[in-house]
Amino acid sequence: MGGSKAEEKPAGGGGGGEDWWCYQFGNKDALIVKSSKKSPLALRMVVFAMTMICGIFICTMCMKQLGSDSLSRIVKIEVAEQLCNKSAILHSEVHFVHYPQPITYSRSECKCTPVRFFAIISSQRSGSGWFETLLNSHMNVSSNGEIFSSKERRSNISSITKTLDKVYNLDWNSSASKNECTAAVGLKWMLNQGLVANHADIADYFNRRGVSAIFLFRRNLLRQLVSQLANNHDRYLKQLNGTHKAHVHTAYEASILARYKPRLNTTSLIRSLKQVDDYTRDALENLKSINHITIYYEDLIRNRTVEFCG
Repeated sequence: MGGSKAEEKPAGGGGGGEDWWCYQFGNKDALIVKSSKKSPLALRMVVFAMTMICGIFICTMCMKQLGSDSLSRIVKIEVAEQLCNKSAILHSEVHFVHYPQPITYSRSECKCTPVRFFAIISSQRSGSGWFETLLNSHMNVSSNGEIFSSKERRSNISSITKTLDKVYNLDWNSSASKNECTAAVGLKWMLNQGLVANHADIADYFNRRGVSAIFLFRRNLLRQLVSQLANNHDRYLKQLNGTHKAHVHTAYEASILARYKPRLNTTSLIRSLKQVDDYTRDALENLKSINHITIYYEDLIRNRTVEFCG
């Protein structure tokens, strides 16, 4: 059965610039094929619309997946808390008692051991290193040091909250990290390490997560200034066997550092001390909404067994 091309129909017969061809198959059938010249713009719009639909579908599926992972973790924590007996906890303390579920290890038999979150908020040369050592001497307390001394961790509020989440989820690994039965976990945070700059967001985070703050400062600002000058002096001279130690732990090391007698500019001294005092007062005012207690280094030195109330 052969086919032969018939004559082309006149352009006027099809109208609108369309071409017509007629093919005859044998003597029985005839097939007319119309070749339509559609606009390429319409085709592009169809392809664009299909691309958009596929993109929205993929994004929706990704968001659902991320949401389901977060939801499953929240449900896991809530279930763990429901399984633990919290009847002995005072109603006023419930918000500050937590049951973290670490990602890096299992708390096993200690999963129902309540954990309290804290932060030592202080300024340089206020005795915070010594105070943190006292806390870490307890077998179930972990204070992880000046985590935000790293500029990268305090570069923005997102980095700060990400770091805090890791600490309070018991996933932060440091020399102060204890076993799975940790009962209190926290860190030491200097005012000038992103705390003052982001005070509103940090106060909101602490209140939302049930983090308690320990404000630790010195009453004697002059001695604090002398300590800062002595520390800067040793930073360059490295008097202890060629090494610099910001905190010493023996009487011998302390006696070596105490040999340095700094010279003070008495003209600007009062103004400098007042600036330090105003800076601290403003910081405390901005953070007063946080559940906190205030401790002074001098009070601890005089009586290490005194109980402090917030």
